[in-house]
Amino acid sequence: MFNSVRQVIKEQIEHRDLILRMSIFEVKGMYQLHYLGSMWQFINPIIQISIYWFVFGLGIRGGQPVSTSVGDIPFFLWMLMGLIPWFFINPSIIQGSNSVYQRINVVSKMKFPVSLLPTIKITSNSFQFFILMVLLLIVLMIYGFFPTIYMIQLIYYIVCMFAFLFAFTLLSSTIATLVRDYQSLLQSLVRMVLYLSPILWNPAAAGVPEWFTNILKLNPVFYIIEGFRDSFLARQWFFEDPVYLCYFWSLTLTLLIIGSRVHLKFRKNFMDYL
Repeated sequence: MFNSVRQVIKEQIEHRDLILRMSIFEVKGMYQLHYLGSMWQFINPIIQISIYWFVFGLGIRGGQPVSTSVGDIPFFLWMLMGLIPWFFINPSIIQGSNSVYQRINVVSKMKFPVSLLPTIKITSNSFQFFILMVLLLIVLMIYGFFPTIYMIQLIYYIVCMFAFLFAFTLLSSTIATLVRDYQSLLQSLVRMVLYLSPILWNPAAAGVPEWFTNILKLNPVFYIIEGFRDSFLARQWFFEDPVYLCYFWSLTLTLLIIGSRVHLKFRKNFMDYL
């Protein structure tokens, strides 16, 4: 059962240098015809953050802070802690799922492990993510939220995020190549996930019933976003909720097993579906 998983992971490890080189090349090529170049990686998030803060922070909430278990948090900070991971998760899912279909014509003519294509997309998006994380830490300290011992578990939640994205995009990129309608459906569902995750609103403060919150927690993005906030706000350790931890990793492992088997089964015939 794990042979396919072992093979796919082995391909990532053996070609890690190629993944990094192609990711850097992709980032450079994306903005080479723009006057501001790679600065657009930060201009776009700033524009989106400004819009969300204006609409949800000032418009809907009237500038009120968010009530949490560790006290009131300025909405701007609370929102940043959710949006910055989302700015990485969202394009990684969409682009990673479409990566095989986009490049299969090229890579089919050479000896190239197709399983690298989603990973390249994830890696290329991670450069922006890590820079924004550093900027977020600076903003938090400006507001008086200094690093604590809980920040160590950011490493754990970053691993969670990368593991889930790899497992999901490996399966999703195969489906999107076989059934093109899937990509359009996925884009709509990902937009929905933004509002079903605690990125722009707090289910606890909104008075959402516990049973409905438990349904929302089935979304793995919920686990990741709340994990980042737990780390920044020193709310709790990741092992304090073992049930949710086991659920997340069980789901991720299941996606990885299914994705690996489906990918290896169909990748020799991808050209037949184009």
